Amino acid sequence: MSTLIGVLRELLEKPEVSEEEVRQRLSELLASVPRPRKMTYEEFLDWADEDTPAEWVDGEIIMVTPVSNEHQDIVDFLTSILRTFVETRRLGRVLSAPFQMKLARSGREPDLLFIANEHLDRLKEAFLDGPADLVVEVVSPESAGRDRGEKFYEYEAAGIPEYWLIDPVRQQSEFYQLDETGRYHLVPPDAEGIYHSRVLPGFRLRITWLWDRPQILDALRELGVLS
Repeated sequence: MSTLIGVLRELLEKPEVSEEEVRQRLSELLASVPRPRKMTYEEFLDWADEDTPAEWVDGEIIMVTPVSNEHQDIVDFLTSILRTFVETRRLGRVLSAPFQMKLARSGREPDLLFIANEHLDRLKEAFLDGPADLVVEVVSPESAGRDRGEKFYEYEAAGIPEYWLIDPVRQQSEFYQLDETGRYHLVPPDAEGIYHSRVLPGFRLRITWLWDRPQILDALRELGVLS
């Protein structure tokens, strides 16, 4: 993995190399990394480190490509306002990638997750042993199939109460909440373009913040966290 990191540094130091070329080269390198084809989740945790972009599904290792600047900006923004809101209200914990969430048949690494106080016993040193109460995935071209397909049904089956899907390329956002049958249903923003979370009482996400991000302090003031 140290070789991979070295190649990444070399690519980033070349101003003439575009972001797309970097992503393509890294995709090729990730595909060539030798790894066991089947392993237990415990073996996966021993094999992978925090610099290893990988997930575990049914004993298989799924390598993922690095994210774009826009992707990371959205994750950082949401982490900042959600973490401050949750800590101020003392609702639980907010964690961002890279951190594993272990479900029945997979070990996923969501972009962002929230664990309510009543479920903090699931939080282990290196992973969350069970479902979060809220999962956020920021979609990239490489991850779109997994985020809307495999992960959608895994998170639904695991009983994760809320699942947010944010697509910066199309500037689209989807907010799913579990209904009384245990199925996800799409919950649209209100008439003012604000999404109201169910697992985070009082949290309101103005959708335009995702694409035209305000200053963190301004967003927190609107949320009532700051005066």
